[in-house]
Amino acid sequence: MAYSPGLVPNDPKEAVRFLQDELRKISEELNNATGRNILFLNVAPTKPREGMIYGADGTNWNPGSGQGIYCYYGGAWTKL
Repeated sequence: MAYSPGLVPNDPKEAVRFLQDELRKISEELNNATGRNILFLNVAPTKPREGMIYGADGTNWNPGSGQGIYCYYGGAWTKL
């Protein structure tokens, strides 16, 4: 992501507009993010949530099908 925060205005009356602009910029960066690096782990995440994507090293952490990229879906890690 390439988001950089703007300078906070000195005038408190400008705070609402400033926050709206910053949230819009953050939203645009998140929505337009293209390439993402997949983090390879050697232990399972402690609190997996639906949609998480990680790489498993296949040795210390083997979710079932060896080394590879897995998505947490339906309460289980599924190899992609």
